[in-house]
Amino acid sequence: MIDFRYHLVSIVAVFLALAIGIVLGSTELQGNTIDVLRSSQNSLKNQLSAVSAQRDSYKALAGASDTFLRTAEQKLVTGMLPGDRIVIVTEPGAPSGIISGIKQAAGLAGASISGTVALQPKFNDLSGATQSSLSAINSQLASSDAVTLAPATAAQTFYQQQAAQLIAAAVVHKSASQTNQAGGLVASQAQLVLQEYAQAGYLTVSGTVTDPATLAVLVTPGTAPSDGSADPANQVLLAVAQQFATASAGTLVTGSVIGSAEPGSAVSVLRGSGVSSEVSSVDNADTTLGQIVSVWALADLLAGVKPNSYGISGASAVSPVPLPVPSVTSTPSVTPSQQPTGKVKKTVVKK
Repeated sequence: MIDFRYHLVSIVAVFLALAIGIVLGSTELQGNTIDVLRSSQNSLKNQLSAVSAQRDSYKALAGASDTFLRTAEQKLVTGMLPGDRIVIVTEPGAPSGIISGIKQAAGLAGASISGTVALQPKFNDLSGATQSSLSAINSQLASSDAVTLAPATAAQTFYQQQAAQLIAAAVVHKSASQTNQAGGLVASQAQLVLQEYAQAGYLTVSGTVTDPATLAVLVTPGTAPSDGSADPANQVLLAVAQQFATASAGTLVTGSVIGSAEPGSAVSVLRGSGVSSEVSSVDNADTTLGQIVSVWALADLLAGVKPNSYGISGASAVSPVPLPVPSVTSTPSVTPSQQPTGKVKKTVVKK
């Protein structure tokens, strides 16, 4: 039988072993262990300081670059889009900074904004009720406006595609002189189309969009949807972009730096689809650089240059090569020379 003395000795032995461990750890092992820890700590501090300094340097460089671009923006875009009209089409969640930046850059380039067509979340709904509603409106408008609706390119978004075709016909033409027979709608028809979709909750309109533009800028959401490429909003975007590309002289799809870099973002999904060959895209349109590039990309499209992707997130190029801006030529003034251009033969009169 184990008595109390055994328990007492066992307890004392345990505490004695613990005390010896503490003493050994704080004396014999302290030097090497603490030296290693201090060395690691100093190394990590140095690395952190170096990375912080590098970050601050890049931040200062980016700030200086953006300041320069804001200062130079007018010079870089002036005369690129003289007299052209642009309609802005926004997806739900489109950043306001992109919208205001595009408007400013377009104005500096000589273009005017006809207005904004803001697609509402209901437009991206693929439920049966929404599809039935869109089908009825599409058929009614196509019949009254004598518009032949294009065949479906994707069954899932067929009715959004039809609606986008009619909306595009109402707000963009391929040229300022385009007639109804060429695919565009006259003002009264355009107003009715937009009114029908607005009353049903599919869009809102601001500005004079029924005075048609020749260029369209689509502004995508600032964040990527959770379902990525399979998300209804991304699938609808492809249908909208394609219809505007068909109806306009040029269509540009824009996104923000952070949003476009996310997997499954609207811009990345667009670039991975067949629609990418029909529209240009800029993935950093929330920056001054991206807004300048947007103007250059639109000028390229007007000039018949093949659509391309620009920016920093999986783009083909940072920017297009800017087209030369036509300058006003003047007749050079001619200043008569004060020196004779040849020898003058003297006539001597004999007396």
